[in-house]
Amino acid sequence: MTGEGPQGGQVWSDALSAAALFAADPASLKGVVLRASAGPVRERWLDHLRSYLPGGQSLRRLPASIADDRLFGGLDLAASLKAGRPVVARGLLAEADGGFLLLAMAERVEADLAGRLAAALDQGAIELERDGFRLSERARFGLVALDEGADASEAAPAALAERLAFHLDLSQLGLRDLEGKGPDATTVAAARALLSGSEREPFRGEEEAAEAFCAGAVALGVDSLRAPYFALRAARAAAALEGLKEIGEAEIGLAARLVLAPRATRLPSAPPEEEEQAPPEEAEQTEQNEETKARDEEQPFDELVVEAALASLPPDLLAALASSLGGKRKGPAGRSGSKRQAEQRGRPIGARPGEPGGGKRLDLLATLRAAAPWQGLRKRETLGAEPDLPVQVRREDFRIARRKARSRNTTIMVVDASGSSALQRLAEVKGAAELLLAESYVRRDQVALIAFRGEAAELLLPPTRSLARARRELASLPGGGATPLAAALLAAVQLGESLKQRAETPLIVLMTDGRGNIALDGTADRKRAQEDAVTMARTLQASRLRSVLIDSGARKERRAEELAQAMGARYLHLPFADAGSISRQVAAL
Repeated sequence: MTGEGPQGGQVWSDALSAAALFAADPASLKGVVLRASAGPVRERWLDHLRSYLPGGQSLRRLPASIADDRLFGGLDLAASLKAGRPVVARGLLAEADGGFLLLAMAERVEADLAGRLAAALDQGAIELERDGFRLSERARFGLVALDEGADASEAAPAALAERLAFHLDLSQLGLRDLEGKGPDATTVAAARALLSGSEREPFRGEEEAAEAFCAGAVALGVDSLRAPYFALRAARAAAALEGLKEIGEAEIGLAARLVLAPRATRLPSAPPEEEEQAPPEEAEQTEQNEETKARDEEQPFDELVVEAALASLPPDLLAALASSLGGKRKGPAGRSGSKRQAEQRGRPIGARPGEPGGGKRLDLLATLRAAAPWQGLRKRETLGAEPDLPVQVRREDFRIARRKARSRNTTIMVVDASGSSALQRLAEVKGAAELLLAESYVRRDQVALIAFRGEAAELLLPPTRSLARARRELASLPGGGATPLAAALLAAVQLGESLKQRAETPLIVLMTDGRGNIALDGTADRKRAQEDAVTMARTLQASRLRSVLIDSGARKERRAEELAQAMGARYLHLPFADAGSISRQVAAL
């Protein structure tokens, strides 16, 4: 391995190979995560994939904001009203059975949609039971997830990406790199026919290849059991492209580059030191034996897998892995979640044309009002052609209830109860929390309390406006011990994200001197603890959560200021502040 990483031409050649393998066996390989911005490079790859699709099939677009009724199927309200009986409409997943779907902007897909797609990919079918009917349909499809994320913090949901065999990154390619040619459509069609005819018939060398892929996954730190399976299926498809039913070194190397390398999380450990060189007098005697052994013995497949994967790893892999610690968002952005929740709650503010579903509720009275002026005309038009319904409601009459939900504020107090802060700050923090709770009765807001000490952070007080409960928890808040600052920030981000998904507005108030000494994995390592705290602070900023850092040190702490900058938080140094001043500072934000 030279360490130079793959060149643009090799990346493009492998990307075209992935398109051909996916088109040859979509049911087993499931799909592709394609990381590339909109432009000619991405469109060129998609054109290649379209040319490989069977029977003139196309890539059907799957909107990221699709409603459940359209995705899985459901009651067709307009058709049911017209027919006078329940009419069930098929969903997009059932319509795409045996075909291919294109998911644009996969990095913005919400967790619930990603989970539904993952379940459909696993089961190959959809089961639906609601609105008085039961639906069971086959849904085996291939998925292309387009990832347009600007950096590592924006990526396709892990639950979905894990179930797609190929992860391609074309973001660094230019038009001059697109010189290679992939297999032709006739070759792909022949491979598809060969694979469909030998679904239950193992290829020669398949067992050895499976063992090699499992060993290679362990060496590269790939913890998903799906990865070796995808690699084996990719190797089968690669053999089929050559018209063979035998998996060889070339197929194993290609599958390792395409499937295992993008999932690698570490470089393999160095091999054990070689045994001491044989004495000169013995070297001549063993030379012929070694040459004969080298001719008869091929390179072990597991070493071949690792070597092929390493050859395609980018040179800055370890730096990228280190910088991505905790960097990916654990859930969907709060804005879309808040919008969906707001459609289901709040005071009504009128109606608008639209169809129910996906959290949108039908305004029955407004719908009937829209349909009423047209009843005479509709009955004359449909005389004898439709059932004699008392009221004829059509799709254009549907009105959706509009609601305006008040965004409730929640102050998340993250309190440093470790030995360095507890003695001088705990009493003030308890008083500030009680004052904030008292004010929340007027504003109908909430307060939550997270305390961190020892080796972990603990949610002592979930979001509440109960003064009695808050006082009980605050009175029993202990102090002393180490400072798990990174764990506290992680807990605050998770709670803040969950509140945003419920259409609430969180404000994180962190009270600490910034001197963390417990790493995110619980080990006592001051240097790693500081690095993990800064990483989690950047995650908090990427989540767009409002935050304040109150430096509780007797003097300004440089580490606290740096942490506030990484959080994107307002920095306050209040060495002599009492509970009232803390409460006033927070309420003013």
